[in-house]
Amino acid sequence: MTAPPVPLPTTPDHRLARIEAARRAVMNDEPLTALAMEPWIERSWRRCLASGQRPEQRVGFDVVSSHVLRRTLESNRNLIDAARPVLQTLGRAIANTRYFAILTNASGVVVDVNGPIDRSDRRANMITRVGVDLSEASVGTTAIGAALVELQPVWLHRGEHFFADTSVYSCAGAPLFGPDGLCVGMLDLTGIEAVERPELRHMVVQSARSIENALTLRQPHSLLVRLNWPGGAMGEDSDGMICLDGDGWVTGANPTARQMVSQLGVSGRERVHASELFALPFEMLFDASEQANNAMELPLWSGLRLQARAQRPGHQIAGAPAQDRIPLKEVEIALIHKAVADAKGNVQQAARALGISRATVYRKLGTGRTAR
Repeated sequence: MTAPPVPLPTTPDHRLARIEAARRAVMNDEPLTALAMEPWIERSWRRCLASGQRPEQRVGFDVVSSHVLRRTLESNRNLIDAARPVLQTLGRAIANTRYFAILTNASGVVVDVNGPIDRSDRRANMITRVGVDLSEASVGTTAIGAALVELQPVWLHRGEHFFADTSVYSCAGAPLFGPDGLCVGMLDLTGIEAVERPELRHMVVQSARSIENALTLRQPHSLLVRLNWPGGAMGEDSDGMICLDGDGWVTGANPTARQMVSQLGVSGRERVHASELFALPFEMLFDASEQANNAMELPLWSGLRLQARAQRPGHQIAGAPAQDRIPLKEVEIALIHKAVADAKGNVQQAARALGISRATVYRKLGTGRTAR
């Protein structure tokens, strides 16, 4: 009979000792024992070793050239502007923790910072200069480089960094995805010789979501469709967001919407139309945006249902009680009416287009068999 696994020690000293043991194993090209280290940290360490880096090397914390920095700031202006209110809020939230916030572009170059940064401390000043390259290739394993390579939220403590020069830092990081679904940068919370606070990973993920939503709202659009699963609160950062132009083409979507609506996650497609996402005419979303209480049930082609609210740019969405939502039955009836109209009254043709029987069309519309 196999013995149950022995719980890993959780005291700070044991944690640092376990990190050091894992470092020795990887640096000596030995296999790690189970649960000794997060797999993504080991992958990063081994990438650093494969590129010729060694832990004892000094880290320069190099700043890109003035020309590259100017071009970097110009090309990331939308990200910087969208993130600045979030960074300011973060700065207040972490003011008493000895952690600060860093925003980088997709290459790991710092484009903005906020929070209680002690500029007299060289270790803080070096990594919070706008233009410093904090990519994995430049400074080894950090939350910044790991988040950009792994494209997932991370927490990194002290000796889990690759270089000895960076082992004073503890940091949480999360990648940032733009309205096109591609990574545009990352958000990092870093402390220097600070108490380990892995809960900051949750904070950085929530803040990253706020930045991603702000980027989505900045996308040109004629209609914003907010999505949530039935029972979820609407109007929060947890909403999925899809931007449509006047013809129903998707101009952008946040990561939450891409998880809710699978067609948005299909790679290699330049354009997606609302008719491919939702099992109703996209014009109904524009019509719903004109209603005072515009919450509606939105059918997907998969058979799942979302709750949705459509908003024109500049219109504030107010909360609406569940009883004011457009029932799915009315949505289905409107869809059938449109199909019959498109078929010029030919019920058989409309039923075929909808994939239902003529009897279902008559039953849903509650009419006698007077149409063709």
